[in-house]
Amino acid sequence: MTERRQLGTQPLTLAPEQTERIQRLGRAVIETEAQAVSALVDRIDAAFVLACRYMLACEGRIVVLGMGKSGHIGGKIAATLASTGSPAFFVHPGEASHGDLGMITPRDVVLAISNSGETEELLTLLPILKRLGVPLIALTGRGDSTLARNADVHLDVSVATEACPLGLAPTASTTATLAMGDALAIALLEQRGFTAEDFARSHPGGRLGRRLLLHVDEVMHRGEHIPAVPSGTTVLEALEEMSAKGLGMTAVLAADGQLLGVFTDGDLRRALDRGVDVRWTPVDAVMSSPGVTICSGALAIEAIELMETRAINGLLVIDGAGRLVGALNMHDLLRAGVV
Repeated sequence: MTERRQLGTQPLTLAPEQTERIQRLGRAVIETEAQAVSALVDRIDAAFVLACRYMLACEGRIVVLGMGKSGHIGGKIAATLASTGSPAFFVHPGEASHGDLGMITPRDVVLAISNSGETEELLTLLPILKRLGVPLIALTGRGDSTLARNADVHLDVSVATEACPLGLAPTASTTATLAMGDALAIALLEQRGFTAEDFARSHPGGRLGRRLLLHVDEVMHRGEHIPAVPSGTTVLEALEEMSAKGLGMTAVLAADGQLLGVFTDGDLRRALDRGVDVRWTPVDAVMSSPGVTICSGALAIEAIELMETRAINGLLVIDGAGRLVGALNMHDLLRAGVV
């Protein structure tokens, strides 16, 4: 017996020839889909540029339509367009015939996806789209299809063969369509001058958004929560301030409030190694001067990079005049979700 079905979460036992066949089929799928995507390179032509021109000139939204698997791909393409500076949304063609067509306005551009180019739910919408005067961009696998012939621009996403051994399940064709959608989105991104900061603004809830948008001012400790001692304070008193504020460091300030240096856990260890008497030695003698600081208004990611470069866990924040306005450490950035 070469196969044994197990109970619970235990896997099947497969014969060596079955294992080898699974791997062979998996590799064949990847190779087939890679070839389908590679074939698109020569189709980035005048039609592709014209499609981009329509979308760049769009004063409304790019409305993506598709049924079945093409609909799933269309949803992802719409999401990619929207997150890269080209406002877009997906509309189900079946629902469009029952009221959702009202979501499409003359200011929009329609991107319709159908491998056959003969999807009934899409063809039903063609007369209405024509009356609206909405530019229609079609992504199909057949240039002679009804959808392709009625489109203002047709982008060829045909494939030589599906990766499915039955030649039935949309596999290579959906991969090729998704790649063409990505090509459109990124071409538009570059033409619009879309930046990393723009991307972050549309992703404020993600880690990337926090890394590109969060400033040190939003996470630093302020006022009485800043660890600070005056010049001349003993090391022991400085240590008490560090312990009270819990940031692993304290600023050392001149009488006029100017920052003279910083005293850290590392400075304390080095002082103890030298046999310094912490009860009587002034902190000025063992502090790091001028210390590593960051300016108010800097991005939190800059604080992380500075701490990593200098191999430290905390930073003092100063304003343009060099006055101490805050303090933060790596734990503050971890809590903020930047790291």
